[in-house]
Amino acid sequence: MKNLSTEELIKGIRSGDKRILGKAITLVESKKPEHRNQAEELLKEILPFTGKSVRIGITGVPGAGKSTFIENFGKTAIQKEKKVAVLAIDPSSSLNKGSILGDKTRMEDLAKEPNAFIRPSPSSGFLGGVANTTFETMLICEAAGYDYILIETVGVGQSEVLVADITDVFLFLKIIGGGDELQGIKRGIMEMVDLIFINKVEDENLRKAKNTKTELMRALHFLHPKEKNWKVPVLLGSALQNKGLEEVYVKIDEFINLKINNGSFDKVRKNQAEKRFDYWVQEYILQKTKEENSSENFYNMHKKNASDLKANPSSEAKIFVEKLLGK
Repeated sequence: MKNLSTEELIKGIRSGDKRILGKAITLVESKKPEHRNQAEELLKEILPFTGKSVRIGITGVPGAGKSTFIENFGKTAIQKEKKVAVLAIDPSSSLNKGSILGDKTRMEDLAKEPNAFIRPSPSSGFLGGVANTTFETMLICEAAGYDYILIETVGVGQSEVLVADITDVFLFLKIIGGGDELQGIKRGIMEMVDLIFINKVEDENLRKAKNTKTELMRALHFLHPKEKNWKVPVLLGSALQNKGLEEVYVKIDEFINLKINNGSFDKVRKNQAEKRFDYWVQEYILQKTKEENSSENFYNMHKKNASDLKANPSSEAKIFVEKLLGK
């Protein structure tokens, strides 16, 4: 496909053209200066059409069944005449920074749905297993009219924090056994969750699942509520067998309505945008620093000192910033 103008991209996005939607996301993901300029123009123009979706972050350890859950939950939402976009954040190849899992191949049925859009995006080494342009990609999907945006992370420790920072609902997917028992009740995660779904529950492990549910609810009881008047639900089910997904859908709807009625929905959205502002301030300062001849030399010098371990990297960064700002 030839390079498209901003106007052509907007027209394609608004009409639901998936090829052009993918083209727009590729543009936003690009780090080339000429692409960044058009990406900024595009994001500015589509902003009036954004903000109407429900942004759902889905995390859990590898093997928890995130892709199966997303596929079948997505089909559940589509049956209710909703449009669903999936941003499946893959771990990046260390060689070419491209996606190596290819989640689209793991959600074949959902990918065939006219009202579904699946986008595997490389994390490119970005902290927490979340692509650095996921927030902007969500805006593009919202402008294309998608009602639900599901973000699947690679589940590598820090991802929970970053997913919670850019979504309206943070769903933790849990399984019985599989080595994630401790992670399931880790305080940091429990403080961020809005809903817990214990997946892969069958007749033979139902008693264990109920015991795990009791443990999780007990742990939640001792934590300060993240959202006023919301008691985090712990649901049981099997994504593979479509058990419990309807209840998840209902609970998400209840949670969003509660946030709207509490007045926290818009407040959280504004806070998310402010965090993105802080992120991009740092990105553009670093970019400008590398471009300015006057600062490039001592930037490279301090970077080399850090890489050679002549000094602590954070100390070298502090010295560099103080020089940059003349302090």
